[in-house]
Amino acid sequence: MNGSTYAVRDSVTMLRRNLKHIARYPSQTLMLIGLPLLFLLLFVYVFGGTMGAGLAGAPAGRRGDYLTFITPGILVMAVASVSISTAVSVATDMKGGIIDRFRTMAIAKVSVLTGHVLGAMIQTSLAIGSVLGVAFLLGLETTASVTQWSGLIGLLAVLSFAMTWFTVALGLASPNPETASNWPMILLFLPFVGSGFVPVDSMPTALRWFAENQPFTPVMNTVRGLLAGSPDASEALPSLGWCALIGLTGYLWSRRLYRTRTAN
Repeated sequence: MNGSTYAVRDSVTMLRRNLKHIARYPSQTLMLIGLPLLFLLLFVYVFGGTMGAGLAGAPAGRRGDYLTFITPGILVMAVASVSISTAVSVATDMKGGIIDRFRTMAIAKVSVLTGHVLGAMIQTSLAIGSVLGVAFLLGLETTASVTQWSGLIGLLAVLSFAMTWFTVALGLASPNPETASNWPMILLFLPFVGSGFVPVDSMPTALRWFAENQPFTPVMNTVRGLLAGSPDASEALPSLGWCALIGLTGYLWSRRLYRTRTAN
């Protein structure tokens, strides 16, 4: 077998390892799925009537309008939530010395981290599916075509891939799992300081500038446009650019740390 074949085989083995961990601790997956669902229900039923009335053209009390508006933010939050869990998992492996042991074995070096990334993307797909399912039960309205739905799922998959590689690097860089759970928390709250829950036009000037130029805002705007059946290329291109930058940074950083860091 050539090198790429060994890498694929070893990556599948590491994926199986991570899937066994996921199956062994189902409460963790339920928590990752439950957090964005909790925010979805909270904002729709507690704040939806008032905040929905503040949307352009929305009549007072229309929670359905606000549900349509915030669903992209909740989907991005679901992606961020799973990627944070990945940082903790990688840090736990590093702290326990298992990664040092893997580095001494005759396996493809990239496979250890790839297993974490693929396992996280499976968890992310469960979280995204759950959020969309509950959103439709609550009355989410969309005019997206099959092609636009494919673009939406593809964009979220690219975001998940990029975010996971970045949080893998954070997990490798963290001295312990506790730190790994704290460093990426900002990713979970970035949708709040963006277009996830309120229009950026309603924000003060300085905060509005940050909201318009942070990575998640173009992603959420693109998802919102796809759900509405009217995607905007001017939002989609920055979304993919941010994903490429985050993913490449995370991959290169992870690869360097994997070669150089040792368990504390």
